[in-house]
Amino acid sequence: MTEDFIHYLWKFKKFESNNAKTQQGESLEILHLGWHNQDESGPDFFNAKIKIGNQLWAGNVEIHIKSSDWYQHKHQEDSAYDNVILHVVWEDDVEVYRKDNSLVPSFQLKELANKEAQKTFENLLYQPKQFINCEFAFSDFEDFQIQSWLERVFIERLEVKSKLVLDLLASSKNNWEAVFFVLLTKNFGLNVNGESFLSLAHSFDFGILRKLASNQLALEALFLGQSHLLSKASDKAYVQKLQQEYDFLVNKYQLNNKQVVVPKFFRLRPHNFPSLRLAQLASLYAQNTDFFNVLLRLDSATEVRNLFKVELNSFWKTHYSLTKESNASSKKLSKSFIDLIIINTVVPVQFSFAKFTANAYLQQKALDLIASIKPEVNRYTKGFKKMKKTIPENALQSQALIHLKKEYCDMNKCLSCNLGTSLIGKR
Repeated sequence: MTEDFIHYLWKFKKFESNNAKTQQGESLEILHLGWHNQDESGPDFFNAKIKIGNQLWAGNVEIHIKSSDWYQHKHQEDSAYDNVILHVVWEDDVEVYRKDNSLVPSFQLKELANKEAQKTFENLLYQPKQFINCEFAFSDFEDFQIQSWLERVFIERLEVKSKLVLDLLASSKNNWEAVFFVLLTKNFGLNVNGESFLSLAHSFDFGILRKLASNQLALEALFLGQSHLLSKASDKAYVQKLQQEYDFLVNKYQLNNKQVVVPKFFRLRPHNFPSLRLAQLASLYAQNTDFFNVLLRLDSATEVRNLFKVELNSFWKTHYSLTKESNASSKKLSKSFIDLIIINTVVPVQFSFAKFTANAYLQQKALDLIASIKPEVNRYTKGFKKMKKTIPENALQSQALIHLKKEYCDMNKCLSCNLGTSLIGKR
């Protein structure tokens, strides 16, 4: 038994309430169950209305597996629980008292709970599974039901990401261009070099990048030099030119890269080598001095992808790194890579800006943008697709499935999931 399940039983009144009595033997009539408190502190349900015996009470409801948990959580010492009018428990093992030593009436659910709902819940949590708790029933969910829930889960994911964005905004004195640069740089490093690239973005003031705008050589030297990639002697003329430029920038702006994490090359495909990604990033900012504001005006994924077209120095045509020469090839950003940037950078920042400015139109535009992109293919989406071939339809849904798996399924939060509660509610 879990406390979450008792919350569910109470919230949806999944128990026999006719002729209900408190453990103290008084009649119990539930007029209003109260409002579920989603915060971590305070009683579980606020503003309930309950008639106990001949007395009508208005106040809060606290829920525990055992009534003795009241003392384990030290509620008897907390004035926030003085207004608890009913203690709902699975098992009443001891009488409990408020801070003023008055008795808290208790209501035991063990014999009254809906047996089918209890059985379904126990099957969800305790039966053997390969991917998620409800995999035995997932294919039976209606497409519309899944899609509606995924839209809500995706908004929740964006809300989590927007907190990071707004924290960065506060530290950058409300400079949205600077915030976008930090997140774009981090995501250019993907999973392997994300933290390294993030430390690079934080290693110099964004104003320096502004001053170097349109100077592609200087921007390359700044990014590569700060990332410790220009420290080795080279016989290549272009690398020597970058080194000279970086030395000039270090002296002019008093640059320091001691806190920058050295990027990794190991087990990376050449197209993801950090040296090449940083050169591509430099090209983007050489071509677009007002990147974020330009993105806000674009309406389609095609327009955004066109903005990410880069033109690199001819050196990169035959190089993935600063050291080894390779066969000549185009080093343009691939459509799949740009789509990842749209998913993980453009849409979250656009959504956060819309939220910050209370711009409903721009918020919807961010949602429409990600919904127009093909879904990601990863272990999360593959797992759900095995159970339901119709999902995911787009990147909005694939992002939502990642959040669903990590924040609900893996955490056994079936009773906070619309799909889980609908499954239990059928029983």
